[in-house]
Amino acid sequence: MSIILSEAQAEAIAVIRDWYRTRRHEQQVLRVFGYAGTGKTTFTREAIQALGLEPMTPGGLGGVLFAAFTGKAVLVMTRKGTPAQTIHSLIYRTSEATPEEIERVTAELAALERDLPRMGPAERGFASAQIAQLKLRLDHIHEPQFVLNPHSDLRGADLLVLDEVSMVGRKMAEDLLAFGTPILVLGDPGQLPPIGEKSFFTDAVPDVMLTEIHRQAADSPILRLATMARQGQPIPFGGFDENVWKMPQRDVIPGQLLNGGQVICGRNATRRRLNMAMKRAAGYGADYPTGGGEKIICLRNRNDLGLINGMFLTLTDVHAHPHNPRAFRAAIRTEDGLVIPGEQEFWRGEYDDHVLFDPNRNRDEWLTRRGLIETSWGYAITCHKAQGSSFGTVVVFDEGFGGSAEDYNRWLYTAITRAEHGLLILS
Repeated sequence: MSIILSEAQAEAIAVIRDWYRTRRHEQQVLRVFGYAGTGKTTFTREAIQALGLEPMTPGGLGGVLFAAFTGKAVLVMTRKGTPAQTIHSLIYRTSEATPEEIERVTAELAALERDLPRMGPAERGFASAQIAQLKLRLDHIHEPQFVLNPHSDLRGADLLVLDEVSMVGRKMAEDLLAFGTPILVLGDPGQLPPIGEKSFFTDAVPDVMLTEIHRQAADSPILRLATMARQGQPIPFGGFDENVWKMPQRDVIPGQLLNGGQVICGRNATRRRLNMAMKRAAGYGADYPTGGGEKIICLRNRNDLGLINGMFLTLTDVHAHPHNPRAFRAAIRTEDGLVIPGEQEFWRGEYDDHVLFDPNRNRDEWLTRRGLIETSWGYAITCHKAQGSSFGTVVVFDEGFGGSAEDYNRWLYTAITRAEHGLLILS
C-alpha cells in the first residue's frame, strides 16, 4: 500500500473486495459513506488497486470508470489524477425540441390565452389548467432533454465508481442501474440532496460507514464546526482559531467580503443581491462584464470548449454582439489558466436578472439564448452550486435555509465543508 490505512479504512477495502469478487452480480450497488474528514477519497485508489482494476480507456472494454454529478466535482477529481466524467456525459445523449415543436406549443398557448376571456366558467377552468401546463412546458422546452445513450462506455466497464452521490436523484440512479454494471458509490449522507427530491443513494443504509476522523483532520476547527452543524448544535459567535470565525452579518460590509474568500449563500435572490453589492464594492458598476477582471462563473457545461458548470472564468475584450442584442462577445481564460481560442458568445439574461429578476426570461428568450455560453457574477454562489467544489477560504452567508431543521443542518454542513483552511460564518 502506498499510504498507511486506518483500521476502519482497511476493513472498508476488505468489504469492497469481498463484494466485488463474490456478490456484485447479486448486489449491484455497494454504498460506502463517510462524513467530512473520514478519508473516503483517500483510500479509494487503494481499493481499486486491491481489486486489480485499471482505469478504462474511452471506447474500450473492461476496467473502471469514475463519475460524479457535477462538472466541478469531476474537475477536482481529474486534477487529483482520477480520470472522471459527469454522469450526464457518461450515460446520456441530448435531444432538443425542434423549432417547429416550439412554435406549435407557443401558438397553442397564445390561442388559449386569447380565447380565455370569452370562455364560460367551466371552459375557463380547464383552459387555465392547460395554459399552466403549456407555460411549464415552454419554461423548459428550450433546454436539451437527456435520453439514455445505448452506446455508453458504461456497457463495457467492469466497475463504476460514483463520487459525491448525494445529488443523484431516483430517475438518474435508475438510469445508471439499467446498464447492469456494478457501482461503488462514495457519499456523505450529511450533504444536500438534489433540489426538490431525496438522494437515491445516500437515503439508504450504507454497507460501510466510516466514522473515524482521519488524524490529519482531527484538530481542524472547520471540521469541528461542520460536525456541530450536522448534529444540529448551535455554533456560538467568536473565533475558533485565527482563520475560523463566526460573526453577525451586520458587522461586515460588502467590501470586506471581497477579501474573505468564496461567498456561499442559500437562495438565488440572496446570491443576486450579494453579487451586485460586492461587484460595486470592487469598483465594477456596469450591468454586464467589461473585461476589467470581474469574477465570473460558468453556469452550464460546454464540452466543446472545455467549460464546466461551476468553473470560474476571466473575460477580456468584451464587446456587444453585432447581430444579437441579447448577447455579448468576449475572450475567455479559465481558472486553470487555459485560454479558449477565438472569440466566444455569451447570454446577457443572467446579468439582467441581477438588475431586475424576470421569472419568465428563460422561456421568453429561448431562441436568442440557444448556443450561447451562460455565465453569471461569481462573487457569491449558492451552496448547491458549490457542491463538489472546495475553496481555500469560504464565507458562509447564513440566513436560514430549507423547510425543516434537517434541511438547514444539511445546508450549513455542506457549506462549511467547502472550506479548506479559512472560514467565516455570517449569521
